[in-house]
Amino acid sequence: MSQEQVFSDWKDREALAEAMIPMIGKVYREANVEVSVYGRNVVNRSVISILKSHRAARQVEKNEVSVHDTYPVVVAMQNLNLANVHVDIGKLATGFQSYGGDMSLQEYVAQELEDAVNANSNKTQTDIVLYGFGRIGRLLARLLIDKTGGGQSLRLRAIVVRKGSDNDLQKRASLLRRDSVHSNFQGTITVDEENSAIIANGNVIKVIYASAPDTIDYTDYGISNAVIIDNTGKWRDEDGLSLHLRANGASKVMLTAPGKGIKNIVMGVNQKDIEDTDTILSAASCTTNAITPVLKALHDKYGVANGHVETVHAYTNDQNLIDNYHKGDRRGRAAGLNMVLTETGAAKAVSKALPELEGKLTGNAIRVPTPNVSMAILNLNLEQEVQRDELNDYLRNMAIHSDLQKQIDFTTSREAVSSDFVGSRAAGVVDGLATIASGGKSCVVYVWYDNEYGYSCQVVRMLQHVTKTALPAFPKEPV
Repeated sequence: MSQEQVFSDWKDREALAEAMIPMIGKVYREANVEVSVYGRNVVNRSVISILKSHRAARQVEKNEVSVHDTYPVVVAMQNLNLANVHVDIGKLATGFQSYGGDMSLQEYVAQELEDAVNANSNKTQTDIVLYGFGRIGRLLARLLIDKTGGGQSLRLRAIVVRKGSDNDLQKRASLLRRDSVHSNFQGTITVDEENSAIIANGNVIKVIYASAPDTIDYTDYGISNAVIIDNTGKWRDEDGLSLHLRANGASKVMLTAPGKGIKNIVMGVNQKDIEDTDTILSAASCTTNAITPVLKALHDKYGVANGHVETVHAYTNDQNLIDNYHKGDRRGRAAGLNMVLTETGAAKAVSKALPELEGKLTGNAIRVPTPNVSMAILNLNLEQEVQRDELNDYLRNMAIHSDLQKQIDFTTSREAVSSDFVGSRAAGVVDGLATIASGGKSCVVYVWYDNEYGYSCQVVRMLQHVTKTALPAFPKEPV
């Protein structure tokens, strides 16, 4: 195409994306309908973000899908009485392209979304409390606030912290507003000193100062039957975490760290282990969430005989900024200046979610001088022979057309580096270009993961599952 044609095509696509925004926003606000392009959320997104979502989806799917294809799908959706569902317009668009029948697009979309009309009428509100407001706590707050616009059933009511200074409330709000890694909060934040609250995009979030979980009466703040998300990691067993349940107004507690003697859940893998009677659960670790879905996919197809997991992990707050005493070996050395070899329990923890791999994996970790995004290197011996292209095609398909779509993503970018995965919502992203497999029974798979944001997305997915507020996805994949 000539320069004029290229520019004209860009302007056309830009105009279509711009026209999509109010329609997507309308069905989200009024009917709680989430819209995505091959799993990439396009609700409350900018024109450029929507166009980039199409481009990223195209890389994974290998099919051409553009706003020229998805815009008519969005238009067709406006005529349907949809409510409380997740609709993938990318899959609908490419599905219609390969349909080959005599139905119109409107008829095709109506047929594919027939079961999505009033598919989930659950509007019961669940109160959420964040106990601790560190890196994961603030990202969970952003995610929960972002979902409120659709009238979803999860409502962030309070955060619990220890008071640090006279201007503690302003500092908490400022840390929520600005983040050196994840950029600025998308919206408005104000502070209500008189009522000890942070108001974010219209959400009134009470800030409760307490030194112990069992000293709080949440009902004093109008909070009842709340799910408490413990982000402190101070308590990891049933005895410690049960302190939360002694508080009036608390019904369940979720831990954002590996738990001891309690169920460790990795969404996409073992969420079926959760029972309605469970009141204490763990969302495992960021690394366990990143590698377990990929390991499950590989084990289901090829069988994993044994292997070693090496994680190249961004430094965390538990390391020292400069050399100083630390109770852990090597972690006392300056995090910003050194690669630090340390242990990880993630390889062993996989078996808590995937018992078939009990005793089959070893693991180590190297902390490196980057603030976020990590990589897991899965060096595996399989029970079947496999070629690189076959393995990549399988994992690419799992990232799009399987129950692990939200957990596994896939990339073949030749220039991808760690910072490119900041903000990734997937638990892990397979780097297809780095895959090693030459026809034998061994392979090496590289998995990127945003150890903060991607993990926080997994915690929210688990929260939706526990509270039965997860939206059913359409179109449904063929069985």
